[in-house]
Amino acid sequence: MDIQELGQKINQCTEDLDFLSARRYIEENLTILEDHKYLLKSNAREIFNFVKERLESGYPPLTKQEKAVINSINTYAYNFDLRGIKLVLKSKAKLFLREDIISYLNEDARNLLKSMGAINE
Repeated sequence: MDIQELGQKINQCTEDLDFLSARRYIEENLTILEDHKYLLKSNAREIFNFVKERLESGYPPLTKQEKAVINSINTYAYNFDLRGIKLVLKSKAKLFLREDIISYLNEDARNLLKSMGAINE
């Protein structure tokens, strides 16, 4: 895939609101896109800057399993299922020690986890 085609694919993904695919393309081709950032539209450029900033700050990208855990915590918090949250926290407590995880949690999850003492802010 040449650089023009890559830029078009990323732009198309952001226009279709498929941010996951756009982020994946950007993460896989970060070094190439640094020199050709002008090919990206504003939304795609924002995703590029976000990904680059995260990687430069030392936060590794989340794995699929970690994303699933965060999604389950968000769902449990939305439904106010404290038992489910406690079960997930018991098995995945180490994940919630990372500072960058807070940005992936919804407001309900943040408030519940703060009140439980599971996260600091």
